[in-house]
Amino acid sequence: MATPSVKKEGKPVQRGASVEDVEIRLLLEGIFQQSGYDFREYAVASIRRRIWKRVHKESLATISGLLEKVLHDPDCLNRLLMDFSVNVSHFFRDPAFFRAVRETAVPLLRTHPFIRIWHAGCAGGEEVYSMAILMKEEGLYEKCRFYATDFNAAILANAVSGVFPLRQMKQHTQNYITAGGIGDFSSYYTADSRNVIFKSSLKKNMVFSQHNLVTDGSFNEFNLILCRNVMIYFNRTLQNKVHGLINDSLALSGILALGDKESLKFTPYEKNYQVLDSRNKLFRRAG
Repeated sequence: MATPSVKKEGKPVQRGASVEDVEIRLLLEGIFQQSGYDFREYAVASIRRRIWKRVHKESLATISGLLEKVLHDPDCLNRLLMDFSVNVSHFFRDPAFFRAVRETAVPLLRTHPFIRIWHAGCAGGEEVYSMAILMKEEGLYEKCRFYATDFNAAILANAVSGVFPLRQMKQHTQNYITAGGIGDFSSYYTADSRNVIFKSSLKKNMVFSQHNLVTDGSFNEFNLILCRNVMIYFNRTLQNKVHGLINDSLALSGILALGDKESLKFTPYEKNYQVLDSRNKLFRRAG
């Protein structure tokens, strides 16, 4: 016999769902109703881990206790939003991908009089600065405009500053070299005892803005969209929704870059693209 269900606010709720599942659903609904941030279609396993991490850090015993605190303490809500943000990034992360951009995408982008590039879910901004360096070295920077967006305003502020920890630059420099860098990585920033500060000449064509892939719509037409290692945190329904947003935002013959564990397969938009590089997840909008 099938498990009976009841309808609540348009969604079937299974009788017999665990207390934890109910608590998570109520917490995410509460966040959405209070702040407008919508995590209700995020992958359950990932969101559960992040919720319990915050429960423990707030010295609470239950997710219900976290819900009560989030609703009455704006600082707690902000801390939880930081937990939900995908903040891990590196300069020239996955060097083979950036080499593929140089070799496969750049020749196609050269044909455009002006190049709009969207970094969707830019986190700390490392990917944006990496792409700006690549385009500068390929002689395309001056006709590029880089749009870097994320739902988290605090993370965006860090990206805008262009300030990054010095301790990580050795690894970032190695990534740059492996990715096919043709200059001296250190020439793009100045350093003090703790941080590096990227030069303003590299930032002048960058636009940083708050944008939520879950709730916001298309805001421009782009020749290159990078949405890498973002949709792995979404369930299938939300992935398809974001692919629709990307499809609406990508110019004909524009290029889409996904993360190595992400795919267009089995989405409603697969037929709209041709594969440029299957290993490095580069696709060209064909229809």
